[in-house]
Amino acid sequence: MRLKTKLILAAGLIAATAPAIAHRQWMVPSATIFSGKDDWVTVDAAISNDLFFPDHFPMQLDGVKVWQPDGQPGKIENGSTGRYRSTFDVHLDKPGTWKIGTLSSGVSGSFKVDGTEWRVGGRRGPPPAAAGAAPGGPAGAPPAAGPQGGAGGPSGPGGPQARPSVATVAEIPANATDVKITESSGKYEMFVTTGAPTDAVYKPANKGLEMVPVTHPAELVAKETAKLKFLVDGKPAANLKVTVIPGGKRYRDAEEGMELTTGADGVLAVTWPTAGMYWLNTTTSDKNVTTPRATDRRMSYPATLEVMAP
Repeated sequence: MRLKTKLILAAGLIAATAPAIAHRQWMVPSATIFSGKDDWVTVDAAISNDLFFPDHFPMQLDGVKVWQPDGQPGKIENGSTGRYRSTFDVHLDKPGTWKIGTLSSGVSGSFKVDGTEWRVGGRRGPPPAAAGAAPGGPAGAPPAAGPQGGAGGPSGPGGPQARPSVATVAEIPANATDVKITESSGKYEMFVTTGAPTDAVYKPANKGLEMVPVTHPAELVAKETAKLKFLVDGKPAANLKVTVIPGGKRYRDAEEGMELTTGADGVLAVTWPTAGMYWLNTTTSDKNVTTPRATDRRMSYPATLEVMAP
């Protein structure tokens, strides 16, 4: 009995002190290499702690895009969203390499009006100029708290104060202070090849953070070294930190991720330890903004890659 009690206490201590892992968005295809002329790939998409195991929240499908081997837009079919994951099909009716993924961009931040902090983005409250001036003009004080929280009011009787917000940068009034605006952009990619590999779908747009395979995604093999080139606005992303994690963490004691760094030419060398699906992720930031009043830009690039057995 004493031994059992000690084991329970030790397990509780480990759980309490272990670092938390943030939920991660992922997509995983049924396969990435096909040999036929009229194939289908099924994709699962979710947000969870353990990669490729849906246990938290489904990924929404309205932002999923498909690029055919010639670079033209494709489409998803048979889309469905359940409790923990979404799923969809792509009809691979043309030979070559297809790209499936998402593109996202947005602006977030905060500012103050008469000492009250406001958010930019998120759920919208009454405009800070509601006391008599249009957005962008001379602003009055933020409106009083509404019954549902709105602009700084309680979310319910005795509830916490809701943080007031505006939807766009254009709504920030002229007399705002402490303006802190950040641009954000991200793309998630995976590549599916039917027949002979092609490379039209990963021609760089020279905008934001991108990955251009040096080793084709259909030619990734366990125990061999692949090269992937990363760019920011078309220029090599030197010294970029990249995380590479194999799927199947549910059946391992450790995540077994690799923390790698690109060279001066933006090229990442990856030696795959085993065959299987991998989740790759990298982020970076700079000051090269295009949004008025923004000061920072944050970029992210996750991808799913399949590594074959030798």
